[in-house]
Amino acid sequence: MNGIFIIAELDGPVAMRVKALQERFDIKMAREAPPHVTMLGSSGVGPITPETSIAELKRLLEPIAASTPPLTLQFGRPVRFLQREIVVLPLDPHGPVRTLHERLATSGVRCAQARYPFTPHCTLSFYPTITPESLKPMLAVRESEPFTMHTLRVYHTRDPQPPKLLFDLRLTGPVAGPVTAPS
Repeated sequence: MNGIFIIAELDGPVAMRVKALQERFDIKMAREAPPHVTMLGSSGVGPITPETSIAELKRLLEPIAASTPPLTLQFGRPVRFLQREIVVLPLDPHGPVRTLHERLATSGVRCAQARYPFTPHCTLSFYPTITPESLKPMLAVRESEPFTMHTLRVYHTRDPQPPKLLFDLRLTGPVAGPVTAPS
């Protein structure tokens, strides 16, 4: 994989709780990256082409961050992606996270095609094979405390090297109301 991704890392108490869950269910994934929501590069649209300059990225993305308020979000009940060995904490797929994703995806950045539709989430388990015994405690998790997404991080990923942080984008638009959890 060689491409540029935009993520929102969790922070504060929710990050610590989700990190503990990831360490419980998938230690390999927990060691690779902090808990986060991928906004661009995984589902919906693929990674941004790696030859895109930082100056171009900033020119296209900074106005979006400047006009987007910090987002108050809440995870829904964990779900397993169909026909995949992945369990996630989902976010409302029709709320402000989708709006932000679509604004980023249509900003003019050149992206690869994604294999899956945009499904905003934070992954709990990615690598282990899921068994009925391992799935039951993952699906029993409840992480329902609202949290705030206030910063986007732009990374260049070039496997097998560690991702390189290119820059951060603070969401600084006018504040909106709270968002409900997905059902």
